[in-house]
Amino acid sequence: MRQWNLKTGDPLLLTLAADARLGGTDYCDDQIWELKLGGGEPPALGLQTTYGLRARAMRLFPRFAEGEQVLADPADFARPVVVLRFYPNYLRLQFSPFPDIDVEAEYWVPQSQVIAGRFHLMNASSRLRQVRLLWVAQLSPNEGQRMAPTEMHAAPLLLGRTDRLAPVVFISGGAKAVSSPYPALILEIDLPPGERHTAIWSHAALGEAETSFQAARQAVVRNWEAEIARLELLNASQVEIHTGDPEWDAALAFSQKAAYAAFVGPTSHLPQPSFVSARQPDHGYSLRGDGTDYQHLWNGQTPLEAYYLSGLLLPGGADLLKGVVRNFLATQDERGEVDWKPGLAGQRSHLMATPILATLAWRIFQVTQDRHFLEEVFPGLLNFVHAWFTAEHDRDGDGVPEWDHPMQAGLEDHPLFSRWHPWSQGIDISTVESPALCAFLYRECHSLIQMGQALGRNQARASLQTLADHLRTALEVAWDEGQCLYPYWDRDSHQVPRGELLGQRFGPGEVILQRHFPRPARLLVKITTSDEITAHPTLFLYGTGASGQPRVERLTEEGFRWHLGQGSLTGERVYSHLERVIVQGIGERDQICFYSVGLDCADATLFLPLWAGMLPPQRAEKLVNTHLMPASPFNRPFGLPLCPQPPQGDEAGICSSVYPLWNTLIAEGLLAHGYQQQAAELVSRVMAAIIQNLKQGGAFFQHYRADNGQGLGERNVVSGLAAVGLFLETLGVRIYSATR
Repeated sequence: MRQWNLKTGDPLLLTLAADARLGGTDYCDDQIWELKLGGGEPPALGLQTTYGLRARAMRLFPRFAEGEQVLADPADFARPVVVLRFYPNYLRLQFSPFPDIDVEAEYWVPQSQVIAGRFHLMNASSRLRQVRLLWVAQLSPNEGQRMAPTEMHAAPLLLGRTDRLAPVVFISGGAKAVSSPYPALILEIDLPPGERHTAIWSHAALGEAETSFQAARQAVVRNWEAEIARLELLNASQVEIHTGDPEWDAALAFSQKAAYAAFVGPTSHLPQPSFVSARQPDHGYSLRGDGTDYQHLWNGQTPLEAYYLSGLLLPGGADLLKGVVRNFLATQDERGEVDWKPGLAGQRSHLMATPILATLAWRIFQVTQDRHFLEEVFPGLLNFVHAWFTAEHDRDGDGVPEWDHPMQAGLEDHPLFSRWHPWSQGIDISTVESPALCAFLYRECHSLIQMGQALGRNQARASLQTLADHLRTALEVAWDEGQCLYPYWDRDSHQVPRGELLGQRFGPGEVILQRHFPRPARLLVKITTSDEITAHPTLFLYGTGASGQPRVERLTEEGFRWHLGQGSLTGERVYSHLERVIVQGIGERDQICFYSVGLDCADATLFLPLWAGMLPPQRAEKLVNTHLMPASPFNRPFGLPLCPQPPQGDEAGICSSVYPLWNTLIAEGLLAHGYQQQAAELVSRVMAAIIQNLKQGGAFFQHYRADNGQGLGERNVVSGLAAVGLFLETLGVRIYSATR
């Protein structure tokens, strides 16, 4: 196993949590820790958590004393702290608080409510050294009591209380418990020249002091050498990468660590371990006790994140990924529909899963050659893809399905479709046909064809090829030669309209529009209430349909979507002429605005036909040369932004930031078409942003500013990790086994 030598200022991600591969995870009470190599009050080598916000802070740190000298701040140590080894639930460090007193520190999370560690102190001098190790526990409870010395079963320990938890800190070897200047357990250690002394500490936080103490004591007496050997054997499946640049090596290794650490479970609601989007010290506690109250980062697994994880976990994590596919198929109903975000507490999104599951299963099979797995999942995945082409998802029946919700498409922060940002149009995504969805479905069809060939089941080949050919034809019709791009197009008119303001007013009444459209237009209505209270509007729309027939359409409050006093409605029909609108049911100071829907917005997802292999070589060349070369607005110092032109009002730069997931899919498309140099440059730019944030903040981020690499969004989400598999593929390396 690789021995690292990482210190403050290097790329670091020092979170610790129980490893689902070893059992011991508790979805509803999962205590996650983070180690800081300095800082805090007082400055120290601090291990900290909030128990999932059940405490303002819990902090454990060592102090070292020799004679009158007492040290806690790593900045004062004789030799700085370096990280030697890291796994999802284990860290090993080395430092010297005093000259010739060498310390190796280990931190290990054997189960969700327990963390333990060892300090190995070595006297490298030629004289007897008498040192004191103080293991300090600082608890800032929400309600309860701070850590304080006590005894239990004649053993000195520290005990506190916070929010129905009774944290206990215990240390082996005849420690004394003191309360000044900080609550601590003290060991007095005589170290003859060349001798080594080991102290084992543990912490447990359960509901009662007695159960916490028993769990802490059991952790101390475990066979540590056997446990650590088991960890090293388990993590040998991690792909070890030597690039010649230690910062790249660390970022890629920490990405794999975080990917494995994302898994929790299983539970009675999902048959296999599932992953959470991020696993941080503030996460992991369910107030209800069953997980149904978890927020979006912990309430289920999504297909796009699952596919992204496959690029970090294969080949060593193939069993985890097989379990993810099985979890999705466990939600399949009689219509073939698979839930988009099934959770370990039985959560369901009631949305159709993003069609990338067959592609994920085929990727797993290419590495594992597990025919039994392929036979198991093939029928369900075939039914799943066919379910996308039913009338519920292909509303105009043209063989090109539509998204049901922006979240399915990974577009919850988008200038066209977002429902909660004031700078977004808030268009109903089901009224739009998307090149990205065509690409996903096309790739799914071909993945299923390949699966059928591998299994000798070719009965579905013809129907799948027909679906794929139709998607490709529809996409080719949509090609915009002027922009060298596949744009979004309207579901019913199959046009790419430009949006404009048609009219507005305050309060109920009539709005005269009198607008004729050379291309049929769809109405977008926006209401802003004066007091952020949901209104109850009814609208009567007078105009002429695309066929030339006069039409009066009644739009009711059921069609509006509301967020903080902002309501939006996308019309179900398209018009060649809009005459007027009568507005009822809004307040006198409420503002209502009428727009025509505009779909002339370029974003990075429009390049996914490149990833799906849908483009003939000449068209791929045009797309790449226009949009993915240095002169393009998409080409930024830290990667390809979601949208090159941010909408007015997006001061945070959400739309114009770089999302590693989309950049990875596009880079895979570049590689598939032979653009290896362009893919390598794109990987390098995204990696520069990732490494910068690991060095400065010790975290991955959901997305990064395209011009300066600043991390944005959630910390340490799986979709923000470095794409290890893509990096290797860019080099022309594909690993099929971690052991051969």
